[in-house]
This record gives sequence, C-alpha cells and structure tokens, in this order.
Amino acid sequence: MNFQSVCVLGLGYIGLPTASTFATHGIRVVGVDVNQGIVDGLRGGQIHIYEPGLRSLVQDALQSGQLTVSSQVPEADAFVIAVPTPFHEDKSADLSYVISAAEMVLPSLRRGNLVVLESTSPPLTTLDVVRPILEKSGLVAGEDFHLAYSPERVLPGQILRELVENTRIIGGVTEASARAGRDLYATFVRGEIILTDATTAEMVKLMENTYRDVNIAIANEFSRLADRFGVDVWETIRLANRHPRVKILNPGPGVGGHCISVDPWFLVQAAPDLTPLIHTARDVNDSQPRFVLRMVQRGLGNLHGKTIAALGLAYKPDVDDLRESPAVEVIHLLVNAGATVQVFEPFKPDFVIPGATSHPSLDEAVAGADALLLLVGHQQLRELDPASVAGLTSARIAMDCVGGWSPQAWRAAGFTIHRLGVGKDPR
Repeated sequence: MNFQSVCVLGLGYIGLPTASTFATHGIRVVGVDVNQGIVDGLRGGQIHIYEPGLRSLVQDALQSGQLTVSSQVPEADAFVIAVPTPFHEDKSADLSYVISAAEMVLPSLRRGNLVVLESTSPPLTTLDVVRPILEKSGLVAGEDFHLAYSPERVLPGQILRELVENTRIIGGVTEASARAGRDLYATFVRGEIILTDATTAEMVKLMENTYRDVNIAIANEFSRLADRFGVDVWETIRLANRHPRVKILNPGPGVGGHCISVDPWFLVQAAPDLTPLIHTARDVNDSQPRFVLRMVQRGLGNLHGKTIAALGLAYKPDVDDLRESPAVEVIHLLVNAGATVQVFEPFKPDFVIPGATSHPSLDEAVAGADALLLLVGHQQLRELDPASVAGLTSARIAMDCVGGWSPQAWRAAGFTIHRLGVGKDPR
C-alpha cells in the first residue's frame, strides 16, 4: 500500500518521535493530542519532552510543513494510536485512553484505511476492545479496513535511533492487515519487519518487559541477601557474571518507567492463576524503595530533623522520564518518615514532589544537608568529584543506591559511604 497521509494520536514519548519521523520521510502527518497545552506549545516551537535529537527533528518536521498538530482527528490513509495505558490502583489496565482514541478515529475512518495500535496493552485488546469500536462505522476490520498492533520497543535516550533500527513486530487481524502495517513502517524502518497476528504482537511486548522485570527482581533480592550476609552485592554480581552462562543485572531502588513497571501487571490481570512468578517479581521491585528507606534509617537513625539531599528523580539515567519512578517513591517514604528532603533532578529541575523541595542546582540541593542520597545514575551525578562536593556541604554521609560512586574516592574526601546491597560483616 502507498500511504500519503498519517494521523498519529498521542504526542508523548512515542507518538511525537514517531509522527516527526514519518514526516521527515515524506509522509504528510497530523499529530493529535487532547492536551491543548501540548498542541499550542508545539505550534509555538516548544518541545515538552527531553530526548536527544528530538527538538531538531520536530522543528525540521514542523518547518517543512509535513507535520502539523491538532486536537482534532482528520481523515487520513493511516491512523497510529500511541496513547498511554496506565493502570488502576488494583493494577488492572486503564484502557480509557485507548478507547477514547479509537472513538476519535471512528468518524474519520474510511474504506481502505489502516489503523495501528502501538500502545502497550493486555492480550486481546486489539481484537476485543479496538476492533468493536471501529466496526461501529459499519466497516469490517480485515475486510473493509486494515487493523494491526505494532508495539513500540525503544529505549528512552535512544528513541530516534531505535525507532529506525530496531526490529519491528506487526501483528494484523488478518495477514493483509499485517502486510499493510509493514508497508507503512517500511517508510522509515531499516530493521527487520516481522509479521504475525495481533495478539501475538501484544504478547511480545509484554513478555519482553516482564522478562526484564523478573531479572531485575532477582538482582534486587540479591542486594537484600548481600546486605544481610555482610557481603558486597556489586562485587558478588561481578564475580558471578564471570560464568559464561550467567548475566545478573544490577540492583537499584526499584523499577520504573511506563513499560517494565507496568506491563507485567497486564499479564497478571489477564491470567492471575498462571502468573505467580510474575506477580512476585512485581511485589519485590515495588517494595525495593522501602529497602532503600531502611538503608537510610540505618545510616542516619531517626529521620526527624534530618535533611537529605536526594540526587536524581528519573526512572533511569540520563532521561527526564519520571513515570513510575522508584526514586520518587523513595522521597515520599523519606518525607513520611520525617526527613526534610532537598531534591536535584538535572533533567527536570522544577518537578514538584509534595513535602520535598526541588532545587535547580546541585549546590542548592546539598547546602545544609546531613546526607547525600544518589537515587539515579545520571552521568553528571556519577562523575561528581567528592572533594568538590565536600566544599559545598557540611554533610559527610553519602548513600549510593545505584553503584555509581567509588567508595574509595568518597572515603578519601572525608565521607562515610553506605551502598545498597553492601552489608556489615556479621562475624
């Protein structure tokens, strides 16, 4: 199929890069978002997301006229739904954004169109949720229009490269729908494009992130065991990974982001009787911030009246994405335990956490602190010179949750250092 126009619904971390990439590869694109502030900002040249290279890509797409933004869905050859899929308090999937987006497409759907769902979704969402909505048009999916699921599989910080280079999975409600999806994404994808059915494609995305979550959970459990047994988990993992068939991941304060911390729950929701391991891994990773709290309490004692400089809020290093961030949960716990928390997040310095104070600079965040707490391994935080930091603060306690600081260097600068997963020898 030959696609001349595409409508991308949702201009977030996936939708905006996708829309801009289509536009810079010769397709006329309308990006749609229900947040009028995002639409107005983009029209004024303001980019609401930090991602390396994204600003110039979006600006090029807008200035070329190939990309326009709107709050209304126009007619188009193809529609790509890239809206969020958060979860409710009971961990069940919140599909309200997907449902709303499908309903927005409905008035503009025409015979021969392609609709692609990219939003991470529980199995059978494409068939049992999106298809019935679109078929209210009187058109039949797989016969009158094409319907497919194609999961985004990109890493924040590498989105623009991975959109183009990664393998793309496209699952159609029919083989013809899958081929139509292939024709659309072949516009810019240089990686392999693999065709399958829609439900298999949904499972692929969920399985990838669940696999990661389970492996992080065992690393986090190892950090707790090392703490109890009086060993250094970082050294122990390094030695265990010398085995040719072992690759243990690094522990940390928990698991965040909109994928790994969310997607496994969709499988648990869909089949709770079959997923005890997945459920347990989620419980382990969700409880890891409390393990960090206990580490801080062990180093500082009662936290009432103590001031902690918390460094980093993002869910992973060198991005501004704070969705489901365990660092944010750690700060909530510290505040509830009575600590005064001064926060520095270099990629989003104005982010507000109730009860804590955000600062635009490291100097302000560490001033007057009793302890420094490294929560995210941003490069600029990992590379801090401890001797220089010592000149900025009277704090002489440093706590490292991500294995980012050299204990020898920080001790040499006069700090007592506590590290996640490093226990005292009980003998």
